[in-house]
Amino acid sequence: MAPCTLWRCCQRTVGWVPVLFITFVVVWSYYAYVVELCVFTLSGNGENGKAVVYLVAFHLFFVMFVWSYWMTIFTSPASPSKEFCLSNSEKERYEKEFSQERQQEILRRAARDLPIYTTSASKTVRYCERCQLIKPDRAHHCSACDMCILKMDHHCPWVNNCVGFSNYKFFLLFLFYSLLYCLFVATTVLQYFIKFWTNELTDTRAKFHVLFLFFVSTMFFISVLSLLSYHCWLVGKNRTTIESFRAPMFSYGADGNGFSLGCNKNWRQVFGDEKKYWLLPVFSSSVAQSCPTLCNPMNRSTPGLPVHHHLPEFTQTHVHRVIDAIQPSHPLSSPSPPAPNPSQHQSLFHQGDGCSFPTRLVGTDPEQASVSNQSESARSIGSNQPFPIKPLSESKNRLLDSDPQWLESGSEEGVGGSGTNNHVTVAIEN
Repeated sequence: MAPCTLWRCCQRTVGWVPVLFITFVVVWSYYAYVVELCVFTLSGNGENGKAVVYLVAFHLFFVMFVWSYWMTIFTSPASPSKEFCLSNSEKERYEKEFSQERQQEILRRAARDLPIYTTSASKTVRYCERCQLIKPDRAHHCSACDMCILKMDHHCPWVNNCVGFSNYKFFLLFLFYSLLYCLFVATTVLQYFIKFWTNELTDTRAKFHVLFLFFVSTMFFISVLSLLSYHCWLVGKNRTTIESFRAPMFSYGADGNGFSLGCNKNWRQVFGDEKKYWLLPVFSSSVAQSCPTLCNPMNRSTPGLPVHHHLPEFTQTHVHRVIDAIQPSHPLSSPSPPAPNPSQHQSLFHQGDGCSFPTRLVGTDPEQASVSNQSESARSIGSNQPFPIKPLSESKNRLLDSDPQWLESGSEEGVGGSGTNNHVTVAIEN
């Protein structure tokens, strides 16, 4: 067995130690609460009614906590699909080139038809040498999982898994139910903790479990509360933990709010469009097959800056392809890109959760009358959308239609007169 393979096996084995520790604490807390507190202490003192109520409420929190924890651990992290990998010929040319500029030129040609709008800090295409693929927006390589993760937030040792696009909702529910679990245990145990502490109750075996149960639940409650509060703030801003420390880089510069749609839609993007399933650790979108790569550049000094939304499907429509209005200044595009394959972006991402929002917002140049006319037409056609038309930037963004038809904008004369090669094509089918 190769040393690297042996090291990888050891690393994966050791990675389960924190999970086993949490499992041990949870199993012990179940025994301490159900057997020592409810059966021996409460029933022994004739408080059978209170014991039944405590047991019913406890098992409700316990089941939801274990369910969400299980889903967080065993939901496989979503990785980029093969569309982001270089072809064999492109890999060959890339590996033979020693000049970084020529390597970047190969990557730019490969990435110009992909829905990618973020770059590295040095304004280069984000490429993973380990996975040999072009990184989608918000994707990062995890050294522990040895793969690129879509919308990676962080690698959590307590679940031995990467928290990202596919399981971020489950992770938040795990924190939420663990908080409720610890809060319920601490508040119901407090009364008997005081009685054991003051020697009003003398059962030495139950005393040990009840005292430690209160201390452990209180300690975990405080730590989980701070972590859950931080992640709620991240969801409201539509940021990941990585993006909170290093803002994503767009063609106009770093923007920490580049993916934000507003607090309400940011939450719905994570928890889905089926509100009745929000508190359940299940996928809560009607169809959830696409990874959201929302971009909300608000730099008003850069007219015509493209804005891309590749979101989970509508309730009744599926978006097969979105090609943004491209200007020569776009870092990952050439001035005259070739027509892409209509089904190229159909399966770019694996299963995950998210909300079915209107497909995209388009950044337009206010000085281009043809694009403005297209925006007015799109707004009139899209009056039957399930979401209100509220552009992110009133002066630059317009909501495109979600009706099942082809929309083409920017006539040859209008585009030629503006001095740029802008072309927008959206294919939507029922």
